[in-house]
Amino acid sequence: MFTAATAEQRFVLDHIVRLGEISPEATSGLVDAVLEGVGQFAAGEWAPLERVGDTEGPRWTKDGVKMPAGFIAAYRAYVEGGWGTIGSPVEFGGQGLPVSLSAAVLETLGTANLGFALAPMLIVGALEALQHHGSPEQKALYLPKLATGQWTGTMNLTEPQAGSDVGAVKTKAESIGDGKWKIKGTKIYISFGDHDMAENIVHLVLARTAGAPPGTKGLSLFLVPKYRLNDDGTPGAFNDVHAVSIEHKMGLHASPTCVLSFGDHDDCIGELIGTELGGIRGMFTMMNNARLNVGLQGVEVAERATQRAVAYACERVQGYRDGKAVAIVEHPDVRRMLLRMKAQTQAARALVYYAFGQLDRSRAGDAEAGSRVELLTPLAKAHPTDLGNEVASLGLQVHGGMGYIEETGAAQHFRDARITPIYEGTNGIQAADLVGRKLSMDNGATLFRLLAEMRTEAEDAGLRQLIDACEEVGRNLLGCDADDRLAASYPFLTMLSVGVCGWLMEKSGRLAARSGSEPSFLRMKQAAGRFYVEQIVPEALGLRAAAMAKATLLYAVDAETFAV
Repeated sequence: MFTAATAEQRFVLDHIVRLGEISPEATSGLVDAVLEGVGQFAAGEWAPLERVGDTEGPRWTKDGVKMPAGFIAAYRAYVEGGWGTIGSPVEFGGQGLPVSLSAAVLETLGTANLGFALAPMLIVGALEALQHHGSPEQKALYLPKLATGQWTGTMNLTEPQAGSDVGAVKTKAESIGDGKWKIKGTKIYISFGDHDMAENIVHLVLARTAGAPPGTKGLSLFLVPKYRLNDDGTPGAFNDVHAVSIEHKMGLHASPTCVLSFGDHDDCIGELIGTELGGIRGMFTMMNNARLNVGLQGVEVAERATQRAVAYACERVQGYRDGKAVAIVEHPDVRRMLLRMKAQTQAARALVYYAFGQLDRSRAGDAEAGSRVELLTPLAKAHPTDLGNEVASLGLQVHGGMGYIEETGAAQHFRDARITPIYEGTNGIQAADLVGRKLSMDNGATLFRLLAEMRTEAEDAGLRQLIDACEEVGRNLLGCDADDRLAASYPFLTMLSVGVCGWLMEKSGRLAARSGSEPSFLRMKQAAGRFYVEQIVPEALGLRAAAMAKATLLYAVDAETFAV
């Protein structure tokens, strides 16, 4: 029960991202071949493993983590098919195509199998960090293997005492000369921290060197492979990195979330990436990339939940209309849920793809696009993951009692979706980033230029009203103290996200009518756009009061009173 959303992806790449302006190499024929090819691959190789990954999952053994049956072959097929090379640098064996096209590839893989797709998603973050901060020698040795997916990568930030407070990291790095460092410590929540699908795993590890200052300023970033490299660049001796356990999780069971121990035998060797005490810069390179890709996961789970709900609603006969037994899709409330699922999924995709398109333009030297993608990143991570949860929940509701039964698969989407607002910086942290760092860029000018562009193109009076309300709140927050900004941060993030989505959805409806789209695609596109603007945009206007409120109410009781 999986179909790649190829027509929708192509429409958004053409009309929202405007891919042709970004890359002459991304011809119409090439884009079609990529989207259709990965759709066929995902349907044949990855989607059939979704249930296996959820019910069986990886196993921890004393010899390392073992993936469920079928995963090794499916991952090798991914590598051999070159699907990881789409957006990777040409000089290291990639195709150098726009990141927005590689995002569409990743979306298709994640829609087919959300947990499995974390493996290639994490490789992208490692690639980014090494490309921007690695030495020429590190790039030459590691990037060709990461670009193809032959080796996988991980991000190692979190420790038992250091979650969102990254500055509390205690893992140690001791220089042993010749550019080598001994690494010792424990990291938790490491997705694909160990597995048997690839011949090596490249761990990027935040650690603290001797004499380093406290907090984030004292952190450095290290490259720690699972197997050290021989002189010819092939994996050699084991590098004293052990998966001591894997977590028992609510969802995302196909992804082994590991507790990793570095240096149990004082023989874990790493290399510094970039400069000593420069770890936080490398971390943010990884995190900003990961945040857009986690937003994409919201799209993925919403798309799969919607497909499953539509199929069930069309086949489940229940009740009567005009004296005839009908499938539940004919009932108004079911149609309300399905149309909302469609609209929210399309809106989430438009927002994330638009952000990726701005990233492509930024890399081509467009400074305004660079500022805009910074502004959009907290929106593109938080709002689509919130929507993934909403859409997965609606999918359960469409299934009724059967949705609560695991065999239908609807419950898996609900369980899988719940992590996405939590990891790679909770959505509350994204909201804090929006009002703390991003709103203040150029004293608000980056935001106000975006709102001005939206206002110029918006046709619906309610959408224009929401855009005006976002500007009013934004200007108010610029003059507020930190507590008041943070108290308003989440409603403001949601208001602004809906405003941007509303602008993109309304525009999509107009462009679809002019594009000569296939009639049923056009009808769905226009119906989803109208639903979004007429029913979802007004909901966001209701958040204005919360976004204008002070923090006083939140501190009207002391901490102990919450326990009453």
